[in-house]
Amino acid sequence: MPIRIEKCPEAVAYAAFPDKMSFLQSELQERFSVHCENSAIKIYGDILFLPSAPCTNNNLLVIPLWARTALLNPLFIHFDSIGEAARCLSGMQRNWASCSSSHFRRTALIQEKLPYLSVKPRKFPFFIPHSPVGVYCLIDEHTMIASAETSSPLPAGTLTLCEDHENPPSRAYLKLQEALVEMEYHFNVFPQKGERCFDAGACPGGWTWVLTQLGCSVFSVDRSPLAAELMKHPLVEFVTHDAFTLRPEDIGPFDWVCSDVICYPERLFEWVCKWLESGLCNNMICTVKLQGVTDWQIIEKFIAVPQSRLLHLNYNKHEFTWLWHRPAGSQSDDI
Repeated sequence: MPIRIEKCPEAVAYAAFPDKMSFLQSELQERFSVHCENSAIKIYGDILFLPSAPCTNNNLLVIPLWARTALLNPLFIHFDSIGEAARCLSGMQRNWASCSSSHFRRTALIQEKLPYLSVKPRKFPFFIPHSPVGVYCLIDEHTMIASAETSSPLPAGTLTLCEDHENPPSRAYLKLQEALVEMEYHFNVFPQKGERCFDAGACPGGWTWVLTQLGCSVFSVDRSPLAAELMKHPLVEFVTHDAFTLRPEDIGPFDWVCSDVICYPERLFEWVCKWLESGLCNNMICTVKLQGVTDWQIIEKFIAVPQSRLLHLNYNKHEFTWLWHRPAGSQSDDI
C-alpha cells in the first residue's frame, strides 16, 4: 500500500513538557476556553492534537506556556516501512526530531535514516540556530503525526545543557544558563565581560556563579550568605539584605537584573515595575514562582510588558521565566 498523508489544514498540535500534560490542558481551558474533554481532541503520548487551532483576540495562534513546541501544520502519515517513513519526512525538509513516548526502537530506526540532528546536551554558552526543526511522533507502528513547521528551533522544543557536578553551589545555575541562551535567541543580547549584574535572592549562589564565569561583576543580595568560594570571589560584592526592599536609584544602574526569589508573582511584578520605571537596567531575567492554582491574570501582566518573553524552560519546575530587554535608546517603559 502506498504511503498516505492526511492533511489537517485547520489543526494544531502541542508537545507538552514531560509530565506536564495536565498543566497544558488546564492552561488551554483557563486561558483560552479550550475544553480538552472534547472527543475530537486527541492525546498521543506528549502530543495534544486539536482539530481546530485556537487564536487570541488579535487572531494570533495560541502557543501555550506549557507547550515546549507547537506543531503548526500537523499531518497524519500512514506508512508500511521504516524507509518509507524516513523518505516522506526527508522530502518535506532536512531537520527532524522525535517526540515519541512509545515505539522507541522503531522511532530510533527512522531517525537513523534521517539527516543527522544532534540532541546531545549542549555546552554553555550555546547559541540556538535559526534553521527549522520538524517534529514527528509515532502513534502506532505504521502511523505518525508530524509537522515540518514548528514554533521552536530546538529539537522537539527542548534544550539540554551539559552539567557541571563539581563547581556550581546549586543546580539552579542551569535555569540561568538556559535563560541566557533564550535571551540571545530572542533579543540578540548576552552578558559581556565587565558588565554589572544584580542577583536578587542570590543564596547559595548558582546564578552569581554563572555570571562570574562570564566575567561579569555581580552585586549579590540575600539574607543568607553565598557559598564560601563565592563570598571571597573578586567579582562578587555581597550584601545581607532583603533584595526587594533595595531601591533601584540607591544601587543602580545595572546591565542585568536577575531574580530567582521565592515570592508570590504579584510581589515580583511590583518589583519588576520599579526597575522598569527607573530606567536603571538594560536586561532582566526573573523566575515567576507559581503558587498552587495559577492566577492567569497576573501571568498575563508579565506577558503584556513590551520587549519581554515569558517561557517555561526545560530546567524550570512549577514556574516560568520572564525575560526582558530594553531597546537601544529608550529610557523607561510604560507598564
